[in-house]
Amino acid sequence: MIVREASYNDVSQLVSLMEQLGYPTTLDKFKNRLSAIAEHPDYHTLVAEINGKIIGMAGLCSGLFYEYDGSYVRIVAFIVDKDYRRKGIGKKLIQEAECWAKKQGAVAIALNSGNRPERKEAHQFYTSLGYIAKSTGFSKRLV
Repeated sequence: MIVREASYNDVSQLVSLMEQLGYPTTLDKFKNRLSAIAEHPDYHTLVAEINGKIIGMAGLCSGLFYEYDGSYVRIVAFIVDKDYRRKGIGKKLIQEAECWAKKQGAVAIALNSGNRPERKEAHQFYTSLGYIAKSTGFSKRLV
């Protein structure tokens, strides 16, 4: 398995991963999203690949703190294909995300994960890697 930066050629495989993540989309819509993300210097997309098959993704975004000095990276999208879980792929993706964050000069890395019962195993995975549950997130659609 290799972890590398996502490319435009990965879009069709990433669409199915986004569906598994709970965010179904179309090929055209995701092409547009990934193109915009790839052009933005504060974003970085990693993929895990085995024999040409994309089996995982980590979408990262860096930002500046208001409350502290320095910057952080947020994992804004994270998925490992359901047929490849519990094989160390998620751990490797997280490690590579943390490496990218450090290269950006980030002093912290964070992620959000839903409070639904089916997310319990994901929460255990994150805590096993040293992540701490710290807050409750809120969101509101504007359109």
